[in-house]
Amino acid sequence: MDQNTQVDIASINEKVAQESQFVDLLVNEMNKVIVGQKYMVERLLIGLLGRGHILLEGVPGLAKTLAINTLSKSVNGSFSRIQFTPDLLPADVVGTLIYNVKDADFSIKKGPIFANFVLTDEINRAPAKVQSALLEAMQEKQVTIGETTFPLQKPFLVMATQNPVDQEGTYPLPEAQMDRFMLKTVIDYPTLADEQYIMRANLKKDFPVPNAVVSPEQILRAQEAVELVYMDEKIERYILDIIFATRYPEKYKLEDLKPLISFGASPRGSINLAKAAKCYAFIKRRGYVVPEDVRAVVLDVLRHRIGITYEAEAENYTTEDIVNKIVNTIEVP
Repeated sequence: MDQNTQVDIASINEKVAQESQFVDLLVNEMNKVIVGQKYMVERLLIGLLGRGHILLEGVPGLAKTLAINTLSKSVNGSFSRIQFTPDLLPADVVGTLIYNVKDADFSIKKGPIFANFVLTDEINRAPAKVQSALLEAMQEKQVTIGETTFPLQKPFLVMATQNPVDQEGTYPLPEAQMDRFMLKTVIDYPTLADEQYIMRANLKKDFPVPNAVVSPEQILRAQEAVELVYMDEKIERYILDIIFATRYPEKYKLEDLKPLISFGASPRGSINLAKAAKCYAFIKRRGYVVPEDVRAVVLDVLRHRIGITYEAEAENYTTEDIVNKIVNTIEVP
């Protein structure tokens, strides 16, 4: 590492330290309301700072709706919630043209997608047309109604929740749509002590109310600061080795994984793994990425980007098992 790079890292560290001051404040504000789901709160922040979107999987009642509502209030942003059902139409999400008889003209009615924080509840209960309309808005960050194109608000974060696929009335999301999500986070039940606290607070109706501790402008500045976080070429190679091992495991002495993987992670996987690692470093108030940052986010970035074969299912292998084996085998720089 030459002297110039050292100087750059020092200035990046300073910039990151300055722009990330709100992180602890925001996390503390959210943890007042969201008890026992620190992992989910951290992943929401990674998605927000990385300009990505999050797919949350978990049984009902684990505070998924409450989490993104709390985040929107803490950031002083607008919030909307869409309950996905089998009879939902794309216009119910993005908006539509309404004919005004008085003026003999069409007016535009914007849908709930026009908010900073959008919760799409039970995304896998809606038909493919609706899922496609939502995912197009997520990808393009704009919506076209009639002949008019509207940019979506900034910051813009979609948190989709899905029920485990074996539940009644679910449509599995196609792989190409799953790939649009930066992270897929699986959340678990709270601990006994946390749940006791939640139960008492609910019985007393003693709910903390989140305050607006951060402005949307601060989030936008932080998103730009995240892009400045330094990533060494060795870390880039480490990320690419992990991704390529999902596609060609035999080249990484992982021949036993070859019959278990039907397809590996796409280039979106490497892009999002690099972005998420930068966001994680930023949250930890660091201006550079270390291998531990990559390892901290790799499961959330890759668990929905790898296809497993019938053979893997028969042997009870999951994508998490495959990712863990790859990460434990690839040499750490």
